[in-house]
Amino acid sequence: MGSSNSLIVTLFLILVSNIWAATSQSIQEKFYTCISVNSKLPIPFSKAFFAPGNASYSSILESSAMNLRYLTPSVPKPQMIFTPLTENHVQAAVQCTKQVGIQLRFRSGGHDYEGLSYASQTEQPFLLVDLSKLRSVDVDIQDNSAWVQAGATIGELYYKISQKSKIHGFPAGLCPSLGVGGHITGGAYGSMMRKYGIGADNVVDARIVDASGKILDRKSMGEDLFWAIRGGGGASFGIILAWKVQLLPVPETVTVFTVAKTLEQGATKILYRWQQVVDKLDEDLFIRAIITKENGAQKGKQTVQNSYQGLFLGRADRLLGIMTECFPELGLTQKDSTEMSWIQSVMYIGGYPPNTPPEVLLQGKALFKNYFKAKSDFIKEPIPETGLEGLWKSFLEEESPLMLWTPYGGMMSNISESEIPFPHRKGVIFMIQYLTNWNDAKPESTTKHMDWVRKLYNYMAPYASMSPRESYVNYRDLDLGSNKNGTSLEEASLWGTSYFKDNFNRLVNIKTKVDPDNFFRHEQSIPTL
Repeated sequence: MGSSNSLIVTLFLILVSNIWAATSQSIQEKFYTCISVNSKLPIPFSKAFFAPGNASYSSILESSAMNLRYLTPSVPKPQMIFTPLTENHVQAAVQCTKQVGIQLRFRSGGHDYEGLSYASQTEQPFLLVDLSKLRSVDVDIQDNSAWVQAGATIGELYYKISQKSKIHGFPAGLCPSLGVGGHITGGAYGSMMRKYGIGADNVVDARIVDASGKILDRKSMGEDLFWAIRGGGGASFGIILAWKVQLLPVPETVTVFTVAKTLEQGATKILYRWQQVVDKLDEDLFIRAIITKENGAQKGKQTVQNSYQGLFLGRADRLLGIMTECFPELGLTQKDSTEMSWIQSVMYIGGYPPNTPPEVLLQGKALFKNYFKAKSDFIKEPIPETGLEGLWKSFLEEESPLMLWTPYGGMMSNISESEIPFPHRKGVIFMIQYLTNWNDAKPESTTKHMDWVRKLYNYMAPYASMSPRESYVNYRDLDLGSNKNGTSLEEASLWGTSYFKDNFNRLVNIKTKVDPDNFFRHEQSIPTL
């Protein structure tokens, strides 16, 4: 009896998978036919469409995906990947997904921490529009601006600026492989934020495809929608095609440094002092703390190491004067400090080995991929030394922990919380990113490491901003909640106010106006009223 039951189950599964294959086949065919009819330029199938059976499908899917947790076999994958070659193709994709009756996801760089741009826990089936072929960068030094398409990386933008001028830059991300489209929708902080604010503060125009498939610029979208897309999080309001960004002056020579201190070298006291001064330093100076676990001086004993990595928009002698006066505890010396061009400082902070040619930025590749989970906090009062000691205890229990402490103050305190949706401004001393990564897909590994980072986050609650406990939208965190079917606005506001504070309500109103049918949606997209 047992064997006949298993035979019936097997036949049933074969039947179901055949039906699924047939329906997915028809979805792919319908979508391709529709795109061919609707695009103004013919698209060669083999160059732009990739279905799960196709030889290139996996490599395209994995090409920019950073978090391997979302590439495991159990995670639902797109029915088809479409890589548009023109802006009109993106328009056609919006119109055709509506016509075929399938959900659309899209990505520019694939750095999203919870894989929301290329995986879906809530919507089946779905299509992925990958914007990686839309990557032109047009720099206009006379106008102090550049138009950059969504699929370009921030590293490509930096490189193209540096090719036109040694004294222009742009204040966005520290990781060169970030896709420009999504990066700026969340804010885009970086090593010049204390001088110039974040990337989204320095956007002057944009081109997007809205929910009806129209291409809009700042004038035609109106100031409300233009406000929402600069920091309101990716994939809620439309598909970003390109940003026009303001270029800003950088000195021909800047100075970088990294000084590392272990617990045995007084790291706790120095970090406590860093918290007291870092947001009040000269706005030309950015010093972040990179906190890792390292092998200690004693064999077999591990320690915590805090590396202070700095960018100073000026020469070493002026930097040393500022440090001697304001932060002598770090003990920065002339030999720690290296003068270089702004584009070389991008490479240095991006983690490239010394003397790597900047042309490597044109490859747009991430330096590493792994399984990881991240969370974030904003700190408004220095964490006392006892609090730091408890943090080290937790840190030493994990295999590959990492924290990045990013300083605020300077220009960040001078821009109003409601100027754009990104609200983390005056009163913030620094932001923390908590990260743990591991090397295998085993469920028990995932559970163990995710439990650790959640426990650490709970430990830090007394020291973090409260009401709300703020988080950075580009460090997406589904622990804060997600839009399940029938999610109420009240539930959505739990994560919405963490990311956007009081700006969340305005984002909801704009979403309701520009996308009333909630066409652009994912697990943490802005909901409609």
